Amino acid sequence: MDNSGQRRSGDGPDRPTEPEDRKPERPKEVGGGFLMGRPFGVPVYVAPSWFLVAALITWVFGGQLDRVLPELGTARYLVSLFFAIAFYASVLVHELAHTVAALRFKLPVRRIQLQFFGGVSEIEKESETPGREFVLAFVGPLLSLVLAGVFYLGMQVVEPGTVPGVLLAGLMISNLIVAAFNLLPGLPLDGGRMLRAVVWKLSGKPMTGTVAAAWTGRALAVAVLIGLPLITHAGGFGDSDGFGSVDSLTDALLAAILAAIIWTGAGNSLRMARLRERLPDLRARTLTRRAVPVAADTPLSEALRRANDAGARALVVVDNHGDPTAVVREAAIVGIPEHRRPWVAVSGLAQDLKEGMRVSAELTGEQLLDTLRATPATEYLVVEETGEIYGVLSTVDVERAFLAAIARPS
Repeated sequence: MDNSGQRRSGDGPDRPTEPEDRKPERPKEVGGGFLMGRPFGVPVYVAPSWFLVAALITWVFGGQLDRVLPELGTARYLVSLFFAIAFYASVLVHELAHTVAALRFKLPVRRIQLQFFGGVSEIEKESETPGREFVLAFVGPLLSLVLAGVFYLGMQVVEPGTVPGVLLAGLMISNLIVAAFNLLPGLPLDGGRMLRAVVWKLSGKPMTGTVAAAWTGRALAVAVLIGLPLITHAGGFGDSDGFGSVDSLTDALLAAILAAIIWTGAGNSLRMARLRERLPDLRARTLTRRAVPVAADTPLSEALRRANDAGARALVVVDNHGDPTAVVREAAIVGIPEHRRPWVAVSGLAQDLKEGMRVSAELTGEQLLDTLRATPATEYLVVEETGEIYGVLSTVDVERAFLAAIARPS
């Protein structure tokens, strides 16, 4: 749930804090760059940082082409740019594999984003079983390996030492690297999710799997920070032409960035898992305010008197048959001075009940948050399974409970 609009509330229906004319709005779709398309209905964004990486790849690969195909001249940078675009197209295929698998398992995908180091598929829900978690994680590296095989087959039908041959070789190697890197057993990498699924299956507890994979990811981050520069130095890369120190500094910087990304991702995965473990404490039944039913033409002063006498904190408008038709917005009451309340009917301050604004008292955790997110509003009518009115749920109370769950020490 987006808590950027957190509000303060009073203790009862006569102390709202929002302006009367404010109406709930559906949250705008958050981007994250330039929208490139919607394959399978999922928006694909290219982050601004991608252009920096594309320029870097173009420059580095152009230098390689100058040694392999010196006859290209400055045209080598056009070839290098094509390689950068083709490489990220391969990354997109990798992410689309995750997306298709998620949609197959009925898991909503918010977006795909191509960014500084590869891409990410933002899947909004956790897999229900460790088997699905394993498959969902494995399909990405699998598709990268398949692409590497396709590019290898392409190399067999072109002349080596030509532009197509060099491009296909570069794409084959880069996809092998992507697959191998993502198979490393630590969160937030695909291999970490696979490890999580295995430990989850063995222990029967998803949280145990997350903890194991997250700490493995942190250990992996340290290994990358220390090991990557040592490996490149031991391999003798960059020791010629007097540029060894520059290349060593570049390797160290790259290792630091990769290690930071892995460490941060592992920590975020652990925090989100702990939050999900606490979400069941968010229960519609316990967060719901007691409400009193009133007719549409009831004066506001009279409705508030009935609510105070009953110890209630919300008002529900009902028809002649006692069926609920609207909920009185707490925010609307604040704009009505006390001397005018006897002359204002509650119907003028009520929000008609639309589809999605009736929620079950049994909803908890992520299911509750998903239900509220699907139909944004400030108040919801909470009903029993029999349809009987239980009360009114305010998003203010849900947000407060959500923030308390986040702030609770681990």
